[in-house]
Amino acid sequence: MRVVWQLVAVSAVAFVGGQAVAAVQGNWFLTLVLGLLTSAAAVAVYGWVVRRTEHRPSTEVWRDGARTAFGRGALIGVAAFACVIANIALLGDYTVHGAGSVTGAVGLVGFMAAAAATEELLFRGVLFRIVEERTGTWIALTSTGVLFGMMHLLNKDATLWGALAIAVEAGGMLGAAYAATRTLWLPIGLHFGWNWAESAVFGTEVSGSGAQRGLLDASTSGSQLVTGGEFGPEASLYSVLLGILVTLAFLRLARRRGHLVPRRGRDTAAGSVATLPR
Repeated sequence: MRVVWQLVAVSAVAFVGGQAVAAVQGNWFLTLVLGLLTSAAAVAVYGWVVRRTEHRPSTEVWRDGARTAFGRGALIGVAAFACVIANIALLGDYTVHGAGSVTGAVGLVGFMAAAAATEELLFRGVLFRIVEERTGTWIALTSTGVLFGMMHLLNKDATLWGALAIAVEAGGMLGAAYAATRTLWLPIGLHFGWNWAESAVFGTEVSGSGAQRGLLDASTSGSQLVTGGEFGPEASLYSVLLGILVTLAFLRLARRRGHLVPRRGRDTAAGSVATLPR
């Protein structure tokens, strides 16, 4: 039952916060404030429900080292997406038409922070962590990655290829980031940095949910395999390849730190994971 309580608690915050942010759409300041409040509330509620249902400290969201881990993740996310855009631009398929909106980019800080925090708490904090206890890291990485990708089929301009790309590049990369560090702050930062760069800096589509007005007024054109088409650059082959490379780097780090959990019996797996540094 713990997985149900944890999913319900975090989902409730995500729903209420999402409705609040949607209600003030167009107001950059309120979007910023409500988005940040939603992300903070989601982390607090997650920590509380984990302590209540698992009777342990919620070390994966401890404040100690949170700023550093989040900052590193955000930098990796921004740099990774900048590499994707740079490769698309080198082929002449990304064009900047002029300046965009500074206030729009600031408002997207709140919007993307709320999305990153709630999604990482649900998919890596609850689902990946608990599935990993029962089945090991590899099955958890695959199953939650696929589920994360399929969730994006609900977006406006979703495609099956886009969902599969998200499953590989994001589901794998973010799950591996948690496995390597045993803190949710780094995958939250990575998720935020990637999405914020994609929307607020480079002004492109985010997972088929529509283009956002950021610092640059830009557009993509050309082959869908290169640009991702209407789904956005996350459906680009460049994103998939880069996501795989980052995933492998995190998995190598997780292996070196002894954080990979092998497939084993239910009781053994649960006990083994409990001893891992978080």
